[in-house]
Amino acid sequence: MNLKTKLVMSIAALNLALCSIPANAANNTFNLINATAMLDSGSNQLPSLAPVLENVIPAVVNISVEGKKTVGNDMMELPEQFRFFFPNIQPSERPFKALGSGVVIDAKNGYVVTNNHVVDGADKIIVTFNDGKEFEATKVGADAQTDCAVLKLNKKPDTLVELKFADSDSIRVGDFAIAIGNPFGLGQTVTSGIISGLGRTGLNIENYENFIQTDAAINSGNSGGALVNLRGELIGINTAILGKAGGNIGIGFAIPSNMIKSIVDQIIEHGTVKRGMLGIKGSEVSDELAKNFGYDKSNGAFVNEVIKDGAAAKAGIKSGDILTSINGTPITSFAQMRAKIATFGAGTKVTIGIFRDGKEITTDVVLSSNTELDISDSQSIDNTLFKGAKFSNYKDNEGVKVDSVEAKSPAASLPLVKGDIIIEVNKKTVKNTKDLEKAINSKSKFIAVKILRGNAVIYITRSF
Repeated sequence: MNLKTKLVMSIAALNLALCSIPANAANNTFNLINATAMLDSGSNQLPSLAPVLENVIPAVVNISVEGKKTVGNDMMELPEQFRFFFPNIQPSERPFKALGSGVVIDAKNGYVVTNNHVVDGADKIIVTFNDGKEFEATKVGADAQTDCAVLKLNKKPDTLVELKFADSDSIRVGDFAIAIGNPFGLGQTVTSGIISGLGRTGLNIENYENFIQTDAAINSGNSGGALVNLRGELIGINTAILGKAGGNIGIGFAIPSNMIKSIVDQIIEHGTVKRGMLGIKGSEVSDELAKNFGYDKSNGAFVNEVIKDGAAAKAGIKSGDILTSINGTPITSFAQMRAKIATFGAGTKVTIGIFRDGKEITTDVVLSSNTELDISDSQSIDNTLFKGAKFSNYKDNEGVKVDSVEAKSPAASLPLVKGDIIIEVNKKTVKNTKDLEKAINSKSKFIAVKILRGNAVIYITRSF
């Protein structure tokens, strides 16, 4: 098999992978797809991403920062009673320098987006373009919880190229992706790969996590750089890698473009993020929970409790609901939903899909601005779930009342509260303490407890 035949076969395979790109795709992608015809007709032109990158690379910048950070003295670890003998122990400021990447997202106003950790604590920020020209920039605002920061060039170059935001909710695992950044301070570097996963959470990198995972090589210094599709549109901002000493092992993460755009718009308008709140407490949808509630899927977010007077309560969301989508996009997990809601601004109207009593419904929710109405994950406890609590029959077979709860007991961790009325366990009515005892001692490794707490109805769910 000669070289020409091998190239034609390789390009044919690439064409099959790219055939799903819409007809209105950019000319650069069209040129790549039609490289087969050019090669077969005797042209010397080979398939290349270069035409796409010609319009992308000018919008991706290198960022260098300088500043001072407060560094503690080892002697500051001394107990307070001994510090009298060392009166001069004080924290000190030390200069630091750091490198990262950024993306021009507004050529008219000179706005650049990057990671918060790239510019955090910086006194001086220098933005360097691919042609080597340098410009100072000022931080407009940042959001540490999503690791996003917006810079503004103090003086713009004569020509400035911006990247358009793609709809990150429409990307799929297997789509091609290109990463551009400044790894190890080498300068503009391009790598390619595919989308390896979506909605990644639980990495403990940021407070609100909803990452795109890619195998395009991302290394130290790529933070704040661009992840683009084959149209040259921004689908994410590179933010983290899994690997020792900042080295690439084929697992990199980017903040989705829709999440970035929402945060950026708020920072530019307000200088800060006015985070929207749904006003629920909830947990992940486990197989046991799904089976118990007649839900035939494993994705979504279970509502344990609806906060009084919160956005969810006003929209009619109830404890025991399973939230399935936001604005038509499926919810993969409670953590992902938490991150997506948190990036919408207060006052934003969103449409929530709900599974309730075997039916799919939707409701519109106007997100609250009350920061006290945050959402959090449930805590797991051991199988002695109700130990430390005392119960009594409530009225005439209307449930079981919690008379007292010992501090730091399993029941307190559940959490049960004095005055709670237990009315249901695993979808079965609890009329008295005998019903409750029977339900607790069942062989099921999952429990869902329905409780009246004041005027609110809440669910407590546990696997054990």
